[in-house]
Amino acid sequence: MTGLSWEYEGYEPAAERLRESLCTLGNGYFATRGALPECAADGVHYPGTYVAGCYNRLTSEVAGRRVENEDLVNVPNWLPLRFRVDGGSWLTPDTATVLDHRAVLHLSTGLLERRTRYRVGGHGVLAVRQQRIVHMADPHLAALRTEFTAEGFSGALTVEAALDGGVSNAGVPRYRELDGHHLTHVHTGTAAPHTVWLRCRTRTSDIRVGMASRLTADAPALIQHDPPCARQLTRLDLAPDRSTTVDKIVALYTSRDPAISDPVYAAIDRVGRVPGFEALLASHRTAWDQMWRRAELDVPGESGSILRLHLFHVLQTLSPHTADLDVGVPARGLHGEAYRGHVFWDELFVLPYLNLHFPEVSRALLHYRHRRLERARTAAVDAGHKGAMYPWQSGSDGREETQRLHLNPRSGRWLPDHSRFQHHVGSAIAYNVWQYCEATGDTEFLHTKGAEMLLQIARFWANSARYDETLGRYRITGVVGPDEYHDAYPGAPEPGIDDNAYTNVTAAWVLTRTLELLDALPEPRHRELVERTELDYRELEQWEDVSRALHVPFHDGVISQFEGFGDLAELDWDGYRQRYGDIRRLDRILEAEGDTVNRYQASKQADVLMLGYLFSPSELQGLFQRLGLPLDEETWHRTVDYYLHRTSHGSTLSGLVHGWVLARARRAEAWKFCQEALQGDIADIQGGTTGEGIHLGAMAGTLDLVQRGLTGMETREGALWLDPVPLPELSSYGFAIRYHGHWGVRLGLERRHLEIAVPSSNRDPIDVRLPDRHVRLQPGETGRLFLPD
Repeated sequence: MTGLSWEYEGYEPAAERLRESLCTLGNGYFATRGALPECAADGVHYPGTYVAGCYNRLTSEVAGRRVENEDLVNVPNWLPLRFRVDGGSWLTPDTATVLDHRAVLHLSTGLLERRTRYRVGGHGVLAVRQQRIVHMADPHLAALRTEFTAEGFSGALTVEAALDGGVSNAGVPRYRELDGHHLTHVHTGTAAPHTVWLRCRTRTSDIRVGMASRLTADAPALIQHDPPCARQLTRLDLAPDRSTTVDKIVALYTSRDPAISDPVYAAIDRVGRVPGFEALLASHRTAWDQMWRRAELDVPGESGSILRLHLFHVLQTLSPHTADLDVGVPARGLHGEAYRGHVFWDELFVLPYLNLHFPEVSRALLHYRHRRLERARTAAVDAGHKGAMYPWQSGSDGREETQRLHLNPRSGRWLPDHSRFQHHVGSAIAYNVWQYCEATGDTEFLHTKGAEMLLQIARFWANSARYDETLGRYRITGVVGPDEYHDAYPGAPEPGIDDNAYTNVTAAWVLTRTLELLDALPEPRHRELVERTELDYRELEQWEDVSRALHVPFHDGVISQFEGFGDLAELDWDGYRQRYGDIRRLDRILEAEGDTVNRYQASKQADVLMLGYLFSPSELQGLFQRLGLPLDEETWHRTVDYYLHRTSHGSTLSGLVHGWVLARARRAEAWKFCQEALQGDIADIQGGTTGEGIHLGAMAGTLDLVQRGLTGMETREGALWLDPVPLPELSSYGFAIRYHGHWGVRLGLERRHLEIAVPSSNRDPIDVRLPDRHVRLQPGETGRLFLPD
């Protein structure tokens, strides 16, 4: 592992799924897992390819019920390339003797390189070197170069390249009772002596997929059509210690793409016109160079290497090409089939980073939400509410995709899934709109699409709140909070808990910000919005009341996660750790015992403490003050301590949020949780889940931990606010951001010395505000500040 590459030595079948996820290559349009091209999908390998936004819906029989699921489709596999020495079997690391094996993911150039030496015959060795790219400049291209070298022998080598349309979604064991056969009408053909094509379509969404492959080798290829595969075979003569090269270049299009007439025609035309591998690699490297400059990150040591890997995978999933697509933030990237490729609330952890580097991508991701605003309004009406009720899980069209049943692999039982009651996802969308506009100064978006979303989300919260005469406050009932463990009260016949603190406080924030925005809108736009939404001024008065009087429960001097949380039983944490070791998925353990986590004061991940992640201490205190509730520093620290001892960290996001919050509340313990967030995917701390897809929110969140968490950065009121909290373990770092039209503003912290460099331009000066001073930096100017203890 270095800052520029990620390396694996040796072949370990048990580690292949994890390595395939972490060696995935993508460009924002599509991605391909880092499986070996000579290996088919089996219990060890899973060579999936996923196109952003390409979903399909199927119905399955599960536990005696018909269950409908929409999946991100595993499209035809472009990768297959196998080989054998005459008289021998096809070589794979599972069936042949491997003398050496090494895989290197070159982060700076987006290139996956593998070197393997196979024993062939009695004393011969076949050395295989491959270089693979998913092209970052042209999002429809991928290329694979394979060099074969005969060591100590001569002979003939047969190479077979293929396009395989016989794939299915089978990468997640707990989904295997669900129908995963999404492709139909698979056809293959020949376009030229060196080019084959494959076309198919998805079964219900009717998305047409076209793929073409051009093979270049030292000998002509024999083409075979064996539906659902198109194969190209070539026979190469190997001389001792001489290398021969086979290049495979592939183009991929779907009917969702603009400016094409037919996906297959577009793929054939593109693959026939592109240059060779070397030229493709050169333009690919240039595109990556440009992206790295915009996302510059300088953190020393092992932490810096991991952060660079995280940044690499964020950029592969959400690249500048994403700005041209109608897609959301897939929680597990384009790296596998976990969560069925759905869009959750993870953009809450992703967009704050993108806002300051690739704002055009953030804007496109918010457009995804705006295009589904009408669907969210329909969902609210169906639930008996006004406004917009966004789904907890979203896919192609914005309907609620949360499954009604989920499998507990520990007990083998299918259980009701009530996570669709996590209506706080609407607040996350509103927060992302606000943060994007503050970071970019994009008032056009704020006054149009942003205002429309904020208004309808605020309307939903105000309509969901019910006034309680006894409390003298408004309540929001029947929800599920970020914790996810607690989806009902013990013994209750209906799902949902009441007055989740995170839900209520963020709802109050949405209402407050929306009222501020409506006051600030230019009069003509204000009038348009009022007319279009039939906004009643009596409604605004209600919003004002609700935003000041939502109920936030307390118990024993701490904020309650929800009403009644403090009345639940205490869990024997030490006893469960002794019995089970890893208790991150405590909910599954308890259910397998015939118990339920709903009975206990136990959280899966940060819930109340999410408030300290979203809001600075001063903003959070201001929110509580507006609600007429006390929240001093002592109360917040007690709350942090309370939940710190009652959280199992069953999500990769939990370590991130706790590290962020503790950096300001209890600095000595912060690094432990920061380390857990950094190690989440590379060490697969959730027990085999990374092999099913990376955790994109946690990866992006670690980047934002450096960018905003440790610097205390806020973008508000037209200024860049900084309040650094240097951790002893991470006291030196640097990065560049794009802020209000300024490209490449560089911030660096070395011990307690802060440097801010603003590149030359014709833009306005940047106002930088620290707790003890205000600095105004002109373009071309560098500010050097000493930070007192």
